[in-house]
Amino acid sequence: MISVIFYKNGSDFTGFEFSGHSDYAEEGFDIVCAAVSSAAYLTANNLELFSVKTDVTLSDGYMKLTVENADKASLLIEGLYRHTLQLEEQYENDIKLKISEV
Repeated sequence: MISVIFYKNGSDFTGFEFSGHSDYAEEGFDIVCAAVSSAAYLTANNLELFSVKTDVTLSDGYMKLTVENADKASLLIEGLYRHTLQLEEQYENDIKLKISEV
């Protein structure tokens, strides 16, 4: 199962953490992992394009990203949250999402 945590400070999204594998299908054919990974990397790359300073930790099946300035980043991260929420609704046995107040 993919565990997803979105970090919020009040109404601002300040980061996210994805960990684990969905095991929806074998490696290379897992559409759930592909969808989640692609969305997380797209968000990280867009934050870089907007010159948002991020702290990123990556390893196999793991990505954690936090931002210093939520003003610029919050909407992009909220977009990822909404996308991941829809994926969780569609693949409820493969993704678990929660919000953590920081």
